[in-house]
Amino acid sequence: MALELTFLGRTCFRLKGRDGTVLMDPVPADSGFAPGRQEAAIVTLSCAGDPRYGDPSVVTGEPKVLDAPGEYEIGGVLVTGTAMRRSDGSRTVSFVVEIDGIRVGHLGLPTGTNLAELKDVDILLLPVGGDGSLSAVAAADVMTRVEPKIAIPMHYKVGPERLELEPLEKFLKETGAKPEAVAKLQVTRSQLPADLTVVVLEPRLTG
Repeated sequence: MALELTFLGRTCFRLKGRDGTVLMDPVPADSGFAPGRQEAAIVTLSCAGDPRYGDPSVVTGEPKVLDAPGEYEIGGVLVTGTAMRRSDGSRTVSFVVEIDGIRVGHLGLPTGTNLAELKDVDILLLPVGGDGSLSAVAAADVMTRVEPKIAIPMHYKVGPERLELEPLEKFLKETGAKPEAVAKLQVTRSQLPADLTVVVLEPRLTG
């Protein structure tokens, strides 16, 4: 079974694999995006207390909510959270999720990064639109220094986004990448590319 990654808008991703489902930064309904009701065993919140980036109420059931640094193992899924700082001095937590043998790093919204904590991630989810986090230039630098197999941009101006973010095109220009946006990414460990590849996922928008 391939690991499936879906972009639900802003900094929200769903990772669905054989070992479980993880929902990262569940986007609020008033964001202009349309996450719908989600089922997940694990929910990660990179900016706990900031309702723009985490609304666990969109998740059904009783998921395990992780919003602090630490090491966790839940149902065969390994999660490591590392504290970083946002531009206003508040905490953001970057999470590395190991699921189905693939290491996925979600940066949260830092102004700087502890790259040691991102060592050996296969897929990197990174903010690229500024507004108190990484700009397009900074994100491109982080991406090349981390060297994941796949980099997926997030936190940029698209569709109904109400935050003052830079457009995705700035990041793509910095990287020289010209990917076609796709609805979701399905990948197994053996299918990971040999060289760094930028993948753009289409967010789920309201009608």
